[in-house]
Formats: sequence, C-alpha cells, structure tokens
Amino acid sequence: MSPRRVLITGVSGVGKSTLIIGLQRRGYCAVDLDYHGYSRFDDTGDWVWDVDRIRMLLDAEDQLIFVSGSASNMAALRPRFDRVVLLTAPAETMRERLLTRTNNPYGKTERELAESLQYKETVEPLLRRTATVEIDTCRPVEDVIQAVLDHLR
Repeated sequence: MSPRRVLITGVSGVGKSTLIIGLQRRGYCAVDLDYHGYSRFDDTGDWVWDVDRIRMLLDAEDQLIFVSGSASNMAALRPRFDRVVLLTAPAETMRERLLTRTNNPYGKTERELAESLQYKETVEPLLRRTATVEIDTCRPVEDVIQAVLDHLR
C-alpha cells in the first residue's frame, strides 16, 4: 500500500515551507501547518498544533497529502502518518535562511535566532527518532523534492 499521509518536519530554517510550495507547484496536496489556524502559541508560550483540526484535515483527504511543521504536541499525531521526513541543514545555512527569508518573521531577532539554533541541538535529535528518512536540504529544492518522492516508492 502506498503512503497517503506524509509529515515533513524539522526545526525552523531547514526548508519545510519551501518544500511544501514546491510540492504544491507539482500538483500535490501539501499544507504548511504553521498557517491557516493549524498551529498557535498556547498559554505557556509553546507552539502547538490544533490536533483535532489536523485530524480532520488528514481524514478528509483520500489522496496523498503532505503536511509540514513541528510542534511540542506533535507526538499525538505521529501514528496518523505513513512516513515522516526530517529535513536538516547545517547551523550556518539555517542562520542565513532565517535572517533572509521573507515568508515568515520568526528567527529575525537575536533571541529567536539563538532559540532556533538551540532547537537544532535539542529538538532535532528527538525528531530524528521517529523519522523514516532524513534529508539534508543543502541542495536545490527540486533535488530535495525528488528525494522525498523517492522515499515514498
């Protein structure tokens, strides 16, 4: 049976949003969970997913669907995914991407930049434990898209 639900995950600045846009351009159903009310900051300041809303999104799709994101409560949805793709990049690449990106303001302040780079050390290893593949995004986005699609075969 081919995979139907694919989670694209990783810390800020590794290219999740860019990958989702590339998949959309190729005609795939692809959703960035950082937007459209799928994620929010909770009362403690943690970035969390609206688990019920994401369950409905996953249940509504009969076709292959890619979703991207990372959140402190994402483990609740891990069993719903057939594949988990961990995107990674070196810290210096992340730093450059965060400081120059225009689609998301997160990572522009010194505090946020330091936080993101710290997540590479603390959160990325946790994401790696449940990933079905890890892909370095220091190559052209088309090559990254192809690596993701090859993983589904």
